[in-house]
Amino acid sequence: MSASDDLLHRIENDPAVAELLVWPGDFDIERRDPVEELRLPTGMPLYPIAGCGAGGTYFLCGEPGAERRPVLYADSEGQATLMAEDLVEAIRLIAHCPCWRDLGAGFPEHELAEQMREDHPDFDEHRDQLLKALALEPLSTEEAVTRLRATAARTSPDFAPISTDNDRMPYGLLFERGQ
Repeated sequence: MSASDDLLHRIENDPAVAELLVWPGDFDIERRDPVEELRLPTGMPLYPIAGCGAGGTYFLCGEPGAERRPVLYADSEGQATLMAEDLVEAIRLIAHCPCWRDLGAGFPEHELAEQMREDHPDFDEHRDQLLKALALEPLSTEEAVTRLRATAARTSPDFAPISTDNDRMPYGLLFERGQ
């Protein structure tokens, strides 16, 4: 079993951990129905694993058990990004920077972090509780964002999903190169 498969299994089998991911990370394993069926240009299979309140879907790419299973996020507006090399990295990003999608819209990380702590003074405690429950090593928010940007830069062409409905154009990039 890959690290991604193992972590997903742990999340699925621990309602308290699953709940820790719903807020503030907006990663809800109960929301697995994507807005539309997608495929990757490479033919690598996509498995929906969670969704967000705005209608976006998180996918594990590749066959269950495969050593490498990157995480793709596709929103409900036709944009997507490869967000992490595996689910472990994705959860660490979500834990440290739950507003990660806003980085693609150009919002500075430090402003997002300030706003999060202003709105939710218990954010750091919540993050630490999630990481401890999943036995994940913490990392700095800056490192999480650096990894996100490096991974997102590899989205196109292989991980830019295409709707299976009439083979429409590939999704747009949530993170443009250099963001």
